[in-house]
Amino acid sequence: VGVNYLREHVPQDARIHYAYLEAGGTAPNVVQARARVRYSIRALRLADMLAIVERVKDVARGAALMTGTGVEMTVFSAVSNMLGNGAMERTMQSALDELGGVPFDAADRAYAARIQATLSEADLTQPYRRVGMAPRRDEPLCDYVVGLYPKGEVMIGSTDVADVSWAVPLVQVLAATHAIGTPAHSWQITAQGKAPAAHKGMVHAAKAMARCAEKLFGDRALLAEAQAEHAARIAREPYVCPIPEGVEPPLVPRPTGI
Repeated sequence: VGVNYLREHVPQDARIHYAYLEAGGTAPNVVQARARVRYSIRALRLADMLAIVERVKDVARGAALMTGTGVEMTVFSAVSNMLGNGAMERTMQSALDELGGVPFDAADRAYAARIQATLSEADLTQPYRRVGMAPRRDEPLCDYVVGLYPKGEVMIGSTDVADVSWAVPLVQVLAATHAIGTPAHSWQITAQGKAPAAHKGMVHAAKAMARCAEKLFGDRALLAEAQAEHAARIAREPYVCPIPEGVEPPLVPRPTGI
């Protein structure tokens, strides 16, 4: 309850997700002796996320104090926000422009069209809005190169690659691997994960990464520009590891009989 009230006092782009792992025992006529809940806390900036985590911890401590109970808190994992790098992004875009779009064939498009038939109108138009394009009805797969995202546009997601971006200049590439409009965490994206189109997109991304690296290795001035931009960003906001000292990954018991 306290964390739900906290939602009014965090940045609008922050998210606090939760799942009850244990609600107590089975007897309805007693106050349960134990409960467990897992929180996933997200924000666009690392500093905001760390601040919200501390406030959630304070809510838990307050609830324990209010009820005369104890509380234990454990961090299982955490990742930072991705730091962009203009020099690296322009280099990767140049590599993509030279390669062109993913070489899909008629069979790839036919399968993607079947997937699109299961999607909502909002699903189908959202990818175009994100990149500032008018929605198109006749293309199940993206087989052309889209320009850099508008400045300030943010993609929501979590990846441990983001922590690397605080240590060195880093760039990621997005390649088409599924039907336009496919939502993440859906059965539709699972159904396309091992399709030929997905493999073609993965190989195309690898080629773009290799060509980007080639450009950087061959142009010391460009590499220095990327490094200087990264250093200036870190100077303004130094890295703070979101995982506390001493935290180790949880050990999952190995199934017997294997």
